[in-house]
Amino acid sequence: MEEKKFDLNSIIGFVLIFGILLFMLWQNKPTPEEIAAQEKAKQAQIAAEKQQNVEKDTFVSKAEDFSNTTVSDSLKLEALKNKLGAFAYASTLPSATDAETLVETDLLQLKFSNKGGYLSEVKLKKFVSYDSVPIYIIKDGNADFNISFSTTDNRNLNTKDLYFEPTVTENGENTVVSMKLKVSESKFLEYRYELKPNDYMFGFNVRSQGLSDVINSSQQVNLDWNTKTYRHAKSVSYENRYTELLFEYEGGKDDYLGQQDETDDTAEDVTWVAHKQHFFTSILLADQPFKEGYFKSRNLVQDEDVDTIFTKAFTTKLPLALQGGELNKSMDLYYGPSDYKILNAYDRNLDEILPLGWGIFGWINRYLFIPLFALLGSFMPYGIAIVVMTILIKLCLSFVQYKQFLSQAKLKIIKPELDAIREKYKDNKLKIQQETMALQSKVGASPLSGCLPALIQLPVFYALFQFFPSAFDIRQKSFLWADDLSSYDTIANLPFKIPFYGDHVSLFPILASIAIFFYMKMTTGQQMASQPTQEGMPDMAKMMKYMIYFSPIMMLFFFNNYASGLSLYYFISNLISIGIMLVIKNFILDEDKIHARIQENKAKPKKESKFQKKMKEMMEQAEQQQKKQGKR
Repeated sequence: MEEKKFDLNSIIGFVLIFGILLFMLWQNKPTPEEIAAQEKAKQAQIAAEKQQNVEKDTFVSKAEDFSNTTVSDSLKLEALKNKLGAFAYASTLPSATDAETLVETDLLQLKFSNKGGYLSEVKLKKFVSYDSVPIYIIKDGNADFNISFSTTDNRNLNTKDLYFEPTVTENGENTVVSMKLKVSESKFLEYRYELKPNDYMFGFNVRSQGLSDVINSSQQVNLDWNTKTYRHAKSVSYENRYTELLFEYEGGKDDYLGQQDETDDTAEDVTWVAHKQHFFTSILLADQPFKEGYFKSRNLVQDEDVDTIFTKAFTTKLPLALQGGELNKSMDLYYGPSDYKILNAYDRNLDEILPLGWGIFGWINRYLFIPLFALLGSFMPYGIAIVVMTILIKLCLSFVQYKQFLSQAKLKIIKPELDAIREKYKDNKLKIQQETMALQSKVGASPLSGCLPALIQLPVFYALFQFFPSAFDIRQKSFLWADDLSSYDTIANLPFKIPFYGDHVSLFPILASIAIFFYMKMTTGQQMASQPTQEGMPDMAKMMKYMIYFSPIMMLFFFNNYASGLSLYYFISNLISIGIMLVIKNFILDEDKIHARIQENKAKPKKESKFQKKMKEMMEQAEQQQKKQGKR
């Protein structure tokens, strides 16, 4: 094998080539400007690569978020379907929020809640409370309206927990608010409200469409209506006394729950239900009666010394009938004042909501006092109207007082003769009664002749007692020192509370009590002077003497928290009664003439009535029987 030798020429060639390359590199090196440009280009390339990496990371992040959101929404929708079944669709709509729809009329400001579809706020625009706060019948969740039902897939649902979709349209002058609880775009449960521009009552329909295969028709569908009534008046006790749940049933009968701490009742064929808070009320009315109804009232005022927000809690449960598996119930709602003129104008027996009294007492209020007071109040202040109405009533009843006073005068004149009869027959009580009745019959001075005129006044007295708490017109109307004739007047506030009296001093009850005292002093004194003391009977003179002081005190305590308009009436009424009695005694009755007429009547044969004959026979038989027993 040939041995390789080191080639000098090759080495020289490589050295020359390497030197030439070095020379070329040195010759072509970049200038400082070119180096700066290259550095700038390099930095730009690095920045571009960083931006690409950021965008790539962002894209990946968004893709991951979208993926997570999709998964979350899917899980949420699946959970809603498990809980709500077909009604889960309503919770996926944009309206599935706690938003409210505000609608106003001339009289009302209403808010409709998406959740539950019912009224979340009702404001009466023309009224304020005793402390000048606007009147809200519904506010801050004090009332709820709910339909509970079962579905064909065995779910029990409540509309108050579901979301409705609101729409507001116009129907002529009326505003229509539609709240739809949707299963799909064509299947839904709808609350439809039609508001009139100048009316406290508006239409309310509950209907369903396409839900016959969703609502379980074998289970009862119930309408639940609950209200906690707000306090609006100065006197909690007085306001709460006239706050009650009322209802009409069986074609025109009406009833109410009492004032107990807790009470309930049921009725059939219910046509309306009222949650009444004294001067304001909520009413649900049905065109066709509900088959039955359950009602409950609970008193929330446990301590009247403690300031309170609510007075009573009312519960109403009514069944809704399905027709072909669908709901279709036409109703009306009323939110407004408990004013007789307004309620009576609807001609739906709503005047029964006001406590005007039963039977003759209600008739007197409806056909006499309410029209008379409305007439007087149309052209004079309401305080003056009360005074004028009182004067007119007392003048109309003055003949009753005349008869009563005349009877007492006759009894006073014949009292010496009655005392003589008792002395003569003191050992024979039956004979005393016979002779007393015979003498009283001859002179026309029976004690009953004084009682009967007094009984005639009782219906008027009770009717007026019921009239003033129901007179909406006197609410927040002032007179003299009284700021509100529908509430108590205050001339002084006490630093403490007196049991059964209160922590304030009202002047009208004081004046009424003074007038009652003097009136009873005059009438009771006359009666004590004329009434004979009968053996074995209670001492009526002593009892009447106690009544002279007891009645004014009772008036003072009882009416201190009552409407000042009622106390004003009693003050004026008793003042006029005192004046009438003074006129009768001093200018009309002449005791000498009465005495002469009595003597004439005694001389004349007196024709006995059948009742008197029967009484005489009974007393004679009793006397004969007494004699027989004496002989035995």
